[in-house]
Amino acid sequence: MSSFVEQVVAFLYAAILASVPLLYGTLGEILTQKAGNLNLGVEGMMYLGAIAGFLAGFYTDSLVLTILFGMLAGAFGAGMYAFLTVSLKANQNVTGLTLTIFGTGVANFLGEKTKLGVPVDTMFMSARLKSLMSPLDLGWLSDLPIIGTLLFEHSILTYLAVLVGIAMSMYLKRSRMGMNLRAVGENPAAADAMGIPVNAYKYGHILVGGALCGLGGVYVSMVTALGNWQPNIISGQGWIAIALVIFASWKPMRAIMGSLVFGALSVLRLYVSRDVADIPGALFSMLPFVVTCMVLVLSSIRMKRENQQPASCGINYFREER
Repeated sequence: MSSFVEQVVAFLYAAILASVPLLYGTLGEILTQKAGNLNLGVEGMMYLGAIAGFLAGFYTDSLVLTILFGMLAGAFGAGMYAFLTVSLKANQNVTGLTLTIFGTGVANFLGEKTKLGVPVDTMFMSARLKSLMSPLDLGWLSDLPIIGTLLFEHSILTYLAVLVGIAMSMYLKRSRMGMNLRAVGENPAAADAMGIPVNAYKYGHILVGGALCGLGGVYVSMVTALGNWQPNIISGQGWIAIALVIFASWKPMRAIMGSLVFGALSVLRLYVSRDVADIPGALFSMLPFVVTCMVLVLSSIRMKRENQQPASCGINYFREER
């Protein structure tokens, strides 16, 4: 295999690794927005999931508890958001931004020192737990040239993210509950008149969306950071996930492909030689958002309804006004 091909394969592999937490955050936010709620707290929920999963992994040495506590932490953040916006009718934008500040602060505070007085920067996952989070060995499939590396050498959380995306797409398109959810997001008053429990649908899907965001945080702390806590570990990936929702046109299957594009853009700076182009790193950080703006312009020109956000997204539902 030539050095050029090896570089391309390495770049694509890194893009897949970088896309996984983006995909979890995007799927969680798609589910939330399909319920008619705009949650700008994806970054905060990912932080909560990252620190909860990290601490659970260190103190329990259990893969199941690591994933479970990370998802519960993300759902906890989403639950606070749901209570404030669904029950108390608080402004969704302000509540989401507050959740981001809260989650970031809590994670970084616990990241400095745990309750047990052990500095987190001296805490490392056990070799056993690291091996469970490491790429799976799929035998001869992993040994295939190029394809084996790109498709069959990933963590279990990577394959789970793809399965969640496929399952969510089928759920939204083919199940009665998924269709009811879309009705709630488009016109909650009409859905309410049909007997659909609007608030229950909102609460349930917001909580599941938060759990997925928390799982994205677990991936960052346990796979991307190799089981070692780092300050500001999410580093804006939650905001990119929100932009990716627009890029994917609120469709889970497009989110899978879109996360690969955004993942590639996020690691591109590592594979562009300074001898070829001396481009500041800040410009590479802008690329995902520039691409999103371009998609917004193009989608606005085409004006297809199926590519727009749910009609009631970001608008609180007052039952007495229907």
